[in-house]
Amino acid sequence: MTRVAVLKGGMSSEREISLVTGASCAQALRRLDYDVVEIDVTHALWEQLAAEKPDVIFNALHGDWGEDGRVQGVLDMYGKPYTHSGVMASALAMDKHRAKHVLKSVGITVADGGLYPRVDIAQNHPIPVPYVVKPNGQGSSKSVYIIRDDDPEQRAVIADDVDMGERVVVESYIPGRELTVAVKDGEALCVTEIIPKGWYDFEEKYGENAAEHVCPAKLPDYVTNLCLDWAAKAHDALGCRGVSRADFRFNDENCTEENVVNKIVMLEVNTQPGMTPTSLVPEQAAHLGISFDQLCRWMVEDASWPR
Repeated sequence: MTRVAVLKGGMSSEREISLVTGASCAQALRRLDYDVVEIDVTHALWEQLAAEKPDVIFNALHGDWGEDGRVQGVLDMYGKPYTHSGVMASALAMDKHRAKHVLKSVGITVADGGLYPRVDIAQNHPIPVPYVVKPNGQGSSKSVYIIRDDDPEQRAVIADDVDMGERVVVESYIPGRELTVAVKDGEALCVTEIIPKGWYDFEEKYGENAAEHVCPAKLPDYVTNLCLDWAAKAHDALGCRGVSRADFRFNDENCTEENVVNKIVMLEVNTQPGMTPTSLVPEQAAHLGISFDQLCRWMVEDASWPR
């Protein structure tokens, strides 16, 4: 019987979400008759793995340290097959600023902006309003700010938000609809529209009044096809493995087939998207007839070393 270690929890701000993802995947793998052990990851991960002696490692971590290449480096050294992307793709996708350069180089439209010292934003607008300020190496929309006008108090809050890191991503605010595309083994699945009740932040993703998901999204074929193409292209360009998810903003005002490439902007690529039965990736898989258990089985079977 294959022994699978499910890595969950960890030390990032997304710990609680990772615990849910890990528990859901572990339950599915037990239903599939795998010998499953759940590991709440600490900095002693090597010792935790050595104690459990898994045949395959299922990485259900989220956020910094769990999906930014550092844990993947430990797994590469440990030498057992593991899921999701390897060191390079994980580190590159988590670094939003550098990832945008790669995406732009393969013809994907990204938001204008750059990387700026966090404390400087309190003194001057780095780019014209409206714009978005967010951490360069975190996920789940924590510490994301929209600057719509000259509000010095709001910019002072950003300057004091040390959890964002010293340098932050500042990019033009893109109006429009939230779209997302899951990619499995290099193939884009479908497009989901996310309809938030407000700004699509951490609470909209995981709170009690979470955003509505429309799967598949009601879009013109030329919009759907471009999102699918760009998601698969981004997965390949960044070197992702297993499952990834690309997030977009779509400004449908006066959009035509001729100008659609200027109306869709890729925001980022997530190399370890949420994996509960109601998460975006499993929802898209289910739409294509792939159950949550089947998706988890595929991920274990797809695991390899090195990634």
